[in-house]
Amino acid sequence: MKFEFMKIAERIVRTKYLNRWIVMMLDVLLSTGVTLFAYCFVRYLREENVDWFIFGHLAIIAVIISCGTLALMRSYRMVMRFTTLRETWRIGCAMFLKVIALYPLISVSYPFFSKERLIVGGVLDMMTSTVVLVAVRVVLVTLYGRLKKYIGGKLKRVLIYGMNDQSASLNMALSNNFLPSYKVVGYLVMGKRYKHLRLSGESVYFAINEESFVRIVKDLHINSIVFPDYVTAQEEQKRLLTFCQKYNIEMLVLPSVEDLSSGGQLSRPRMKEIHLEDLLGRDEIEINMQEIAEGLDGKIVMVTGAAGSIGSELCRQLTRFKVKRLIFFDSAETPMHNIQLEFLDKYPDTPFVPVIGDVRSPERVDFVFRNYHPQVVFHAAAYKHVPLMELNPCEAIRVNVFGTRNVADYSVKYGVERFVMVSTDKAVNPTNIMGASKRLAEIYVQSLSVAIRDGKHEGKTCFITTRFGNVLGSNGSVIPRFREQIRNGGPVTVTHPDIIRYFMTIPEACRLVMEAGTMGHGGEIYIFEMGKPVKIADMARKMIELSGFIPDKEISIVYTGLRPGEKLYEELLSNKENTLPTSHEKIRIAKVREYDYDEIVPSIDQLTELSVLVRIPEMVQLMKKIVPEFISRNSEFEKYDKH
Repeated sequence: MKFEFMKIAERIVRTKYLNRWIVMMLDVLLSTGVTLFAYCFVRYLREENVDWFIFGHLAIIAVIISCGTLALMRSYRMVMRFTTLRETWRIGCAMFLKVIALYPLISVSYPFFSKERLIVGGVLDMMTSTVVLVAVRVVLVTLYGRLKKYIGGKLKRVLIYGMNDQSASLNMALSNNFLPSYKVVGYLVMGKRYKHLRLSGESVYFAINEESFVRIVKDLHINSIVFPDYVTAQEEQKRLLTFCQKYNIEMLVLPSVEDLSSGGQLSRPRMKEIHLEDLLGRDEIEINMQEIAEGLDGKIVMVTGAAGSIGSELCRQLTRFKVKRLIFFDSAETPMHNIQLEFLDKYPDTPFVPVIGDVRSPERVDFVFRNYHPQVVFHAAAYKHVPLMELNPCEAIRVNVFGTRNVADYSVKYGVERFVMVSTDKAVNPTNIMGASKRLAEIYVQSLSVAIRDGKHEGKTCFITTRFGNVLGSNGSVIPRFREQIRNGGPVTVTHPDIIRYFMTIPEACRLVMEAGTMGHGGEIYIFEMGKPVKIADMARKMIELSGFIPDKEISIVYTGLRPGEKLYEELLSNKENTLPTSHEKIRIAKVREYDYDEIVPSIDQLTELSVLVRIPEMVQLMKKIVPEFISRNSEFEKYDKH
């Protein structure tokens, strides 16, 4: 019996909303019923018998007029379980209009009714109808909440930070089951200014120091603190966020409207956890998602390196658009399996095909193009770790150069519309094998695009390159390493006290890639205006502080020296390059030297052959010949530089 009740309750909770016509019918029946009750009640007060002919006639008229006034006020469009006081005015207005239309008609149809009787009946009808219709909604809201709590198990108890319109709106979203896993316990403010106040029916709790914060959390059994946005969280990073980090209280933020939207539709929202790296720098660069949608809707899209940190996030971002199909292409089996499971669970409406394959295999690349006919390709497959590639230079060439050439050539062969390559700031004036290999990939892609543009090579593919700095939280990046070191009690290792880097978030990097894919005409290298670079030592110190520790006392910072191929600073442009503006104020086009395709192909062929034969000295020397700005630093390959 209990099992059957659970099934029914779950079915009710999972139902999105009542059909609007059911809501309309229910409101009309209740409104008509109250009118008939008012008629019977007035007759009862006068000790008169009910005239059943008038009763039936009155029922017909009340149904017609109720339908008209409720439709006029559009009260049937409200989702009943989410009804608020702001929306009940429509019901009151509809019932007022009903009385205004109905009772003069009764007076004309039945002139023997006295004015006093009509006035009493009209007031009783309007007030009772409004109360009944609102009460039904209150009962449904309460019942829905109880059923949801009954089947949902234990909810996370949260405090909302702040006392403003955003905080109140956040409470409304949570309380109305917009985000179903959370229960709002109240509001949290720092300082006594809002002592003893209530907001949206919830108590306001104040903390003046760490001790009072801990007391509130323990007394109320708080699991999480919810911030309206990242800006608000940043303002409290030296105080409240430090407390949360220290006592393992989850820090959450409501996703932005952009994050919630998906092709014009609201996806199932999820509260986002605030990570320390989200608070370390500048505001995110905003991208016009509508322009991107126009270039991707209805297209078959392939992402190489789809199981990596950039590629997988790119695939997630693409679910916002109405792509015809997503093709995942990657050689890593377990990560591919993980992203497959994630998409089956979280994005069931997005058609996708996981393809295990290596960009170094022409046969496998040909297979995926021949069978799935992608129209847009995002090429994110690459080896990216500087020290590893310095030790394994041939593999950097085989994947980053030959692999890119494979994907680019088959894109042309099979008529791909747009090819967007993910590059790096390390390709500018490279000092290591990885950066030089990415610059060579840029050169091949751009020269092929120019050859197509000038009619020297058959094809229609538009090639675009995006170049950006380090990505916060990507696989192998400094942030996860720092976090792990802090969790283990230190020390935090930094290569050099003066080393600096440009940073962006993973979603931001992926939006740049998608924006470039729609705004480019072919052959461009897009770069971000990324603001000021961040000193890695300062980042480490800030992460230690945000984790509730004192740098150099509780957790030390140790400098280990520059790694092979590493330089103190990265450039988004070399000194000889300049830039051109685009329609986006934060995105610019790099003016770089153009290579002739017919001249570069033999060099790439020779470079590939040397990498296959593992003839490292000749290969590195050829790399430096093709890319003369490639000057090795802190590397065994410095001996091949021209001094």
